Amino acid sequence: MKTILVVAAHPDDEVLGCGGTIARLVKEGCKAFTLILGEGITSRSYGLIRNKPVRSKIDDLKESAIQANRILGVREVFFRDFPDNQLDTVALIKVVKEIENVKNIVKPDTVFTHYCKDLNVDHQITIQAVMTATRPFKEEMVKEVYSFEVPSSTEFNYPLTFFPDAYFDISKTIKTKLEALKKYRSELRSFSHPRSLKFVELNALYHGARVGLKYAEAFKNIRSIR
Repeated sequence: MKTILVVAAHPDDEVLGCGGTIARLVKEGCKAFTLILGEGITSRSYGLIRNKPVRSKIDDLKESAIQANRILGVREVFFRDFPDNQLDTVALIKVVKEIENVKNIVKPDTVFTHYCKDLNVDHQITIQAVMTATRPFKEEMVKEVYSFEVPSSTEFNYPLTFFPDAYFDISKTIKTKLEALKKYRSELRSFSHPRSLKFVELNALYHGARVGLKYAEAFKNIRSIR
């Protein structure tokens, strides 16, 4: 891996899903970028016009994303402001083109994104668009695609189908991941909610124990061309 692009549906998905891995790979010399497709707020006040208070919350969440990604070592965060939890109302080609545009700017060889069976519809659309934007033609630059889990989405669907087959050791970057998550104060919850700091750490311990590591992040290897 030389250049990584994380494609996330909402602010905080990128840290929850692969924050420790990104921090580790950056330390190893990789360049990392993040694309966040949705604004992540308006579904909480569904039906309301994006008035000034709502716009302010969107801006605050973007600032949290910038700060969190800076801690991970991400070079730039791209925002696209698609409607929260309504990506299924947007023409798929529009989402695909936005991913292609960013891909052509940063030229990644590896992409991390959502799992196709997540409960959240935006997550489902995101990976569908990623797979379309990175079809393995001869000239395609992306050689590896990994799906990550997002607590309170991946495990809430039925039937549970996320059975990881790739693990990244984040024993040296779990603290960095947690520090980045702290920047998302509006998104964090208290334990035992899956989006609590304690749960995130316990989940990394669990995945690590499954493969002989202290802390790990787990992924589905969607494509790997070597």
